[in-house]
Amino acid sequence: MSEASTAKPNAKPSTGIYTRLVAGAVFPLQEKLKKHDTVRVRQHLEQSQWWPADRLAAFQLERLRALLVHAQQHVPYYRELFARLGFDAAGVRSTADLQALPFLTKDVIRAHTETLKSAQAVGLARFNTGGSSGAPLIFFIGRERVTHDVAAKWRATRWWNVDIGDPEIVVWGSPIELGAQDRVKQLRDALMRTELLPAFEMSDTRLDSFLQRIRQRRPRMLFGYPSALSKMAQHAKQRGVVMNDLGIRVAFCTSERLYDEQRQAIESVFDCPVANGYGSRDAGFIAHQCPQGGMHITAEDVMVEIVDEQGRVLPAGQAGEIVVTHLATSDFPFIRYRTGDRAVMDDACCPCGRGLPLLREIQGRTTDFVRAADGTVMHGLALIYTLRDIAGISEFKIVQETLRLTRVQLVPGPGCDLPAAFARIEREFKARLGGDVTIEVQAVDAIAAEASGKYRYVVSKVAA
Repeated sequence: MSEASTAKPNAKPSTGIYTRLVAGAVFPLQEKLKKHDTVRVRQHLEQSQWWPADRLAAFQLERLRALLVHAQQHVPYYRELFARLGFDAAGVRSTADLQALPFLTKDVIRAHTETLKSAQAVGLARFNTGGSSGAPLIFFIGRERVTHDVAAKWRATRWWNVDIGDPEIVVWGSPIELGAQDRVKQLRDALMRTELLPAFEMSDTRLDSFLQRIRQRRPRMLFGYPSALSKMAQHAKQRGVVMNDLGIRVAFCTSERLYDEQRQAIESVFDCPVANGYGSRDAGFIAHQCPQGGMHITAEDVMVEIVDEQGRVLPAGQAGEIVVTHLATSDFPFIRYRTGDRAVMDDACCPCGRGLPLLREIQGRTTDFVRAADGTVMHGLALIYTLRDIAGISEFKIVQETLRLTRVQLVPGPGCDLPAAFARIEREFKARLGGDVTIEVQAVDAIAAEASGKYRYVVSKVAA
C-alpha cells in the first residue's frame, strides 16, 4: 500500500517543487481570474474539519438560516412557498425546523426551473443530469456552488497526500468534460498534470493503451468510475501487466456504488488504497472517505437527512433515501433535495479525529457495461448520455438483449418529438454498438421496476 494509508490525518501533502508551484500559485491564479474564492474556502475547510460536533452544528445552522433568508427574499419559488406555509426563515432556530418544508424533487425543478433562480444569481451555468435516475434533469449552478465543491474535493484529495499539480489520471465519461477538450483546456490540464481517459470504450486495445498511458504518466492519483477502474485492473491482471510499482497514492472512485470486489481488484493491481467519494452533479460533493475509513460528509456545505418512504427523518443506523440541502446554492437553491439514492447514517466517531459526520453505507448506485458487435466494451453511460440529452424524455430503460439487438423503452413527456427522438437514438446507438445492430425503440406509459423493486436503466444480457 502507499504511504497515504499510514499518513497522519493532519499531515500536509508531501509534494515536489512543481506541485507546490501549481497548488500555491498557478491554480490560485486561475481561480482568481474565474472570480472563485476556492483557496480561502479550502483553507477554512481544513480548519473546520477538526471542530467538535457542536461547533460544526452551530456553523451549519448559521449557514442554513442565511440560505433560507436569501431564498425567501430573492428566489421567487421559495418566496411564494414560504408565504403559503407561513414559514419564517429568519426565525429558524434548529436544523430540525427544516422539516417544515416540503422536499425539492426533480419534478419540482422541471416545473419551476426559472423561478428557482435567485434574482441575485452570479455566474449561473446550465447543467443536465439523469444518467443514474433515468430521467433527464436541467438545473443551474452558480459561482458559489462551484467554488465550494472544488474546495471540498481539494480538501479530500489532500487527506491522501495528493495535491493539485500532482500527476493525475481521470477515467471519465461525461460529455461535459470530454466535449470541452479545446486548446485552452488542454493547456490547463497539461499545467495541472491531469490527463483524461474516456470511459466510454473499454475494448482490449483501448485498455492496453490506457495501461500504457498510466505507466508513462506515473500518476499520484487515479480518479474515476469504480467500474472503469476495476475493469482496467482486471485487464492488467489478465495481461500480466505490472501496475504496482508506480507510486500511486490513491484511487478515488465516484459516481457509482463502489463494490467490495471492485475495491479489492483496484487495490491489488495498483497497490494503492481506494477512496470512495459520494456525490452527483445535481447534489454536489456530499461525502469523501478518509485514510482511516470514515465516509465524511462535507457538513460545512451539505446537510444530509435520511428519510423513509413516508418522508420521515430516520435516526442513525436505519437505511433510507438521502435528502440534501446544499448550503452554497443561494443562486439556485437545493433545499431538501431528494437524490433518489439510499444510505445509512453513522453516529460513531472516525479514528482520524475529524468532527465531520459520517455515512456508514451508501446503497443503490450502479451502471452496467455494454458490448458492441465488434467486441468493444463500453460504459453504459455511452448510451445513457444520448437519451438524457433529448428534450422531453421523462424516463428510459436500455436492455441489450444480444450483440445484435438492443431495446429501448422511453416515456415521452411534454415537448418530446418522438419521430426525431427515435431517429436520433437509432443513429447514435448504431454508431456506438455497430451499424448492423437492431435498435428497437418503444414509447411506453411507464417503466416497470425489476422483480427486486429496484430500477435498472442499463441492463446488458451479454456476458462480459
